[in-house]
Amino acid sequence: MYSKEEAQRLKREFWIAFAEKYPRKWLLYDTKIKDFSFKFFVDNKKAQVLIDIESRNDQKRIAYFEKLEALRTILEEEFVKDLVFEKNFFLENGKTISRIWIEKTDVSVSNRNYWDIIFDFFNDKMAALELFYAEYDEFIKDIDLD
Repeated sequence: MYSKEEAQRLKREFWIAFAEKYPRKWLLYDTKIKDFSFKFFVDNKKAQVLIDIESRNDQKRIAYFEKLEALRTILEEEFVKDLVFEKNFFLENGKTISRIWIEKTDVSVSNRNYWDIIFDFFNDKMAALELFYAEYDEFIKDIDLD
């Protein structure tokens, strides 16, 4: 078991090592859509690559989610298989977002032996999601709220 400081140091080392292995600028929050972002997540059980739609306006959040849902077949056949689509995902803070993600289980940020596996998973899945977004961003951005 790690102290809080040791766990924070290890996570910092993890992200530095990831950036050194895959030195590139990820899209993440720079989607040009407010509250629509790509994220990496890792803990002691799993690693995830996520698309989070966090608009407080439920109509807007659901419209963006439904755009992605409409592209699901293309997304899964050409870019990333086995994605989980959840229109109403509840965060621990009680906020409802829409989330699309893929995860790799049985890995741990606390065990350096898993780092390369996690890094490769992050790189492969996020790069594929970014390619998908680059190709379909205009369609995704074009929502009609009337």
